[in-house]
Amino acid sequence: MSRTRTVTMPTPSSRGFSAVSQPQPSRFMKARVVAPHFHEHLMIDVLPEAYEPTLIAYTGFVMYMVTRESIYYINLRQAYLLSPLYANRMSSRTVLFTSVPDEYLNEAKLRRMYGNKVKNIWIANDCKEMEEVVQERDKVAMKLEGAEAKLVKLANAARLKAAKKGTSNASENLRETADGDENGESGSVAARFIQTKQRPTHRLKPIIGKKVDTINWCRSELERLIPKVESLQAKHRAGEGTFIPSVFIEFYSQSEAQSAFQSLSHHQPLHMTPRYIGISPEEVIWKNLKMTWSSRVVRNILTIAFVTALIVFWAIPVAFVGAVSNISSLISVAPWLSWINKIPSFLLGIIQGLLPSILLAVLMALLPIVLRLMAKWGGCPSTPSVELRVQNSYFFFQVIQVFLVTTASSSAAASGAQIYHDPSSVTSLLARDLPKASNFYISYFILQGLTISSKAVLQIVGVILFLVLAITYSIIAPLVLGFATIGMYLIYLAYRYNLLFVFNCDIDTKGLVYPRALQQTTTGIYLSLICLIGLFGIKTAIGPLVLTVVFLIFIALFHISLNSAIDPLLKYLPKSMEVEEESLLALEDGNPDSAHLANEKGTHVAAQQTVTSNSETSNGRDLPAPPQKKPNFFTKWLFPHKYTDYHTLRRLVPRGFADIVYDPITERDAYYHPAISSQTPVLWIPRDEMGVSRQECKHSSKIIPMTDEGAHFNEKNKLIWDQESGRPPIYEEKIYY
Repeated sequence: MSRTRTVTMPTPSSRGFSAVSQPQPSRFMKARVVAPHFHEHLMIDVLPEAYEPTLIAYTGFVMYMVTRESIYYINLRQAYLLSPLYANRMSSRTVLFTSVPDEYLNEAKLRRMYGNKVKNIWIANDCKEMEEVVQERDKVAMKLEGAEAKLVKLANAARLKAAKKGTSNASENLRETADGDENGESGSVAARFIQTKQRPTHRLKPIIGKKVDTINWCRSELERLIPKVESLQAKHRAGEGTFIPSVFIEFYSQSEAQSAFQSLSHHQPLHMTPRYIGISPEEVIWKNLKMTWSSRVVRNILTIAFVTALIVFWAIPVAFVGAVSNISSLISVAPWLSWINKIPSFLLGIIQGLLPSILLAVLMALLPIVLRLMAKWGGCPSTPSVELRVQNSYFFFQVIQVFLVTTASSSAAASGAQIYHDPSSVTSLLARDLPKASNFYISYFILQGLTISSKAVLQIVGVILFLVLAITYSIIAPLVLGFATIGMYLIYLAYRYNLLFVFNCDIDTKGLVYPRALQQTTTGIYLSLICLIGLFGIKTAIGPLVLTVVFLIFIALFHISLNSAIDPLLKYLPKSMEVEEESLLALEDGNPDSAHLANEKGTHVAAQQTVTSNSETSNGRDLPAPPQKKPNFFTKWLFPHKYTDYHTLRRLVPRGFADIVYDPITERDAYYHPAISSQTPVLWIPRDEMGVSRQECKHSSKIIPMTDEGAHFNEKNKLIWDQESGRPPIYEEKIYY
């Protein structure tokens, strides 16, 4: 007969302890988890012999999925970045060097460093003064456009009103203007329908400023600003501006750009680094390019310190939210909260179940704004690098606050009263009540699944944290897995629809969010193992404790080895894949012999030129089927390196999606500061029947381009855009940098 012992457990209805005698074999570990709401009498009985295989199988499955998806992503990334769809873009051949020393802010010296591989060089300029002038010019131009449109609408409304009343002068005025009085004095046509005091006006200063005619004032200001902008732009293009320590270098091919990106550029530490490749001009944060290496280091330290302090002080409101999830347990510690017992039970359930989740979601919604500002202030030179840093800091923040602080405060709240009366029982009580925090996360999973899927907002960090919490609590409180599955399924449906039909990519990280999310998902494995080690240590379960520690060390070593193997493939493009790409390009062009496509430099410039020339005359050919036969689901899942390799995924990249052709002006100004390449805007106003718009366009066009084509007022004085006629006059073709 096995030994029995008495386990002292508190009852939910009393503040003390009652003895409950239960038989318990010595080779069993038994923990009774008293959890309100969802699992009132959940019992976890685990055999050490059965526990370890289950733990190894579960964590092994998660780590295998991380490895498999990493391999899949690397192959897909290489297939896309090496395809002509991306390789022919200017950004794929342009490298940004930051913290460049003053002696290397010289185009001739940079060309000597990189040889004849360099096509264009843009040395960044300090454009603060010019940027202010350009912004003022654009602001005044938009003000003029609005005033002109308002004037035309007022005149047209007066004409319609006169015509409705049957005034004889209305038709007479219309006949007079039909002959065309565009050459008359500015505003003369509009003056036939409205009085001078009805013209658009504004004050130069709020309230106390002088009131001026908006149209005349804007014209006079633009006469001053437009020549000034053009003069400053010519000065900067001539290299007469003040250089800042950042340089964009465009190479003739993607391979040469990758060689420069992967090589060490300067003999001094922190000089001409960090380097970036694949950044489009519209993604650059220009004010951060002026930072020196010392300024960047100091700002990084300060931003890390700020985020750390934010985590520490943010723990106060988050701990309060966690305590609310077990507020009934706090009543016994704080008697002044006894009035909560008078609340109806359904309302108490909402306060204790959903309110903490809602409060936590609101607190976390404020963080990305602050973290994004800190990332920009810390020196990130592009919007993709800002988003990647925010992903890291936001995830770290949420793991600390949403998981660790909330779990600790919720468990402490559940055990607070009993620890208060019997401090010596702290370890056993925390071991019993730690799984109680899963009540909060069950509500959190449901709420997040509903809100993320319904709000249709891309919250990748929230989804990652969702997975981490589910993995962490999957062993401690397996009931969480069911609710996490429901929440993840709702999020999957929303993301699938939005990614296909709703979302438009404004910030392109080249998919780097995904492998980083995979790495962050493994945090759940580490947290679950650490929690189990703590529980086994408190319960003095020596066997499972030792095995779990050994398994944790093995997982950590495997993870380190995995990261060291795949990290270079996440940053760089391998040379071997360039040769494979040349062969595939030859097959697409109907030329199985690809030997002539490699030039003496070992690049695939000729292959790219072949694709470009052939795309103008033919649609090319589809690639043949992959060399391996079509696998079943299990085989494809088990061998990603074979059935989702580069050659297979390369066939998914579309051919001829967009013609990557740049005009000379675009190539010249691509990586100049936007203020240097900014053109005078074209103003667009609606056309009217009286000729007011035509006269205004004629006079304003002497200063700034203005047109009234493609838009008019209907009989109700509503603005109508002629969509059938084609593109509007202010349309700008999208440039795929």
